[in-house]
Amino acid sequence: MIQNDQELKVTQERIVRFESLLAQLRVSASREEFPQVSGSYRREIEKMHAEVMAYLSRHSSETLQVQAAR
Repeated sequence: MIQNDQELKVTQERIVRFESLLAQLRVSASREEFPQVSGSYRREIEKMHAEVMAYLSRHSSETLQVQAAR
């Protein structure tokens, strides 16, 4: 779970890297191996997207409350 704007930035950068790797795999992997080698990247991208959306769906004051409670 993303806790602050710095973690948001890191996660967004990681999504970009993973999407770039996935784009490269589309070209470099064979048709047969692509589903197997791309699956874990796709799942991780989807997980990170969900975390980003969950974080961005909270008002900034809610984020501060979550951090203060810890």
